[in-house]
Amino acid sequence: MRKWCGAILFVLLLMSFSVSGEDREVVELSIRKEGEHAISKGLEWLLSEQMDDGSWSSYPAITALVVSSYLRSPFWYDQYNTPAVARGLDYIVNCAKSDGSIYTDNMPGYNTSVCLMTLIDAGEESYSEIIKRAREYLIQLQCDEGEGYQPDSIFYGGIGYGGDDRPDLSNLQWALEALKKSEDHAKRSEYSLRQIDDSEPADNLPTEGLSGKGIFWDKAILFLERCQNLNGVNNQSWAGDDGGFVYYPGYSKAGGTTSYGSMTYAGLKSFIYANVDKKDPRIRSAFEWIRSNYTVDKNPELGLQGLYYYYHTMAKALNVYGEDKIQDDEGVVHNWREDLVIKLCTIQHEEGYWVNTNGRWWEHNRALVTAYCILALEEVLDCKIRP
Repeated sequence: MRKWCGAILFVLLLMSFSVSGEDREVVELSIRKEGEHAISKGLEWLLSEQMDDGSWSSYPAITALVVSSYLRSPFWYDQYNTPAVARGLDYIVNCAKSDGSIYTDNMPGYNTSVCLMTLIDAGEESYSEIIKRAREYLIQLQCDEGEGYQPDSIFYGGIGYGGDDRPDLSNLQWALEALKKSEDHAKRSEYSLRQIDDSEPADNLPTEGLSGKGIFWDKAILFLERCQNLNGVNNQSWAGDDGGFVYYPGYSKAGGTTSYGSMTYAGLKSFIYANVDKKDPRIRSAFEWIRSNYTVDKNPELGLQGLYYYYHTMAKALNVYGEDKIQDDEGVVHNWREDLVIKLCTIQHEEGYWVNTNGRWWEHNRALVTAYCILALEEVLDCKIRP
């Protein structure tokens, strides 16, 4: 009897999940089930990879991505061992520093951004102070007058890894997503938000939370514009006109100033988080590049390099953009959600993990790549954080 009750409960859970996303079915049911099964296998595999200190790979950002993949699962994550999630969260909290950063020994900006989002996902009131101070720390990382940058600097408005002077679009997109998420969290939590003076030292930041520097988003938009190949918007002489994005102004990981896949999705997503209208030429041009270069087989212009980061960013960007179909240059209409589910299910290893044969940018790390894929599938299937 207990076995039948469990089976019925599981079916009801999947049925209730299938009609999420504003009651619109955008992924065919059999493909959805394949995606859910892939998520389940990935979560099971990740359990075996947790370290004695509660982390995955002894690294805050990787741990945070894994924990969020559990928190966003279409299944009740406690069936995959709630203590594992709690231990992962404890590890992240123990990495929090007095200045608001959350990291161990490198890349404080990147780690803080990813960990901040996971702590918000957890929905625990006890994390409120850490969340507020992490937000404050990220805001202070932005390159502006406080760090000696003027608006005509190509780096003005950007955010880097932390501890260096060179921002880039990848770090900025993580930070903007975290800051947007923290704004929404602040509104829900109803804690007081106020502005601070740009010159206030980081160690003296208020602890009750804030809305950010007065024109934080405007500064970020300026940096985004200088990363986009779009004449008439980007005032840099090197700028082309295909609408795609590069890694930082004047430099592309694809060589020269060539637009490429992962950064173009990052740019699109960042403009949307910065409240740029969907009809704006900057967003329309970015989407046109995506439409013309649509694929789930490679990271356009980079091939296998950063492929799983690409999948993760693609899913988030297209989900927030709000279009379920993309028509390519050949006139073929793609359901990007179904395409991505099928692709990720096809390349998942039997044990449940994913890994990139091209290990650049840490994609040899199976825990990181598996978290990227699970989170991408959860975006595709429009999973929601459970109350």
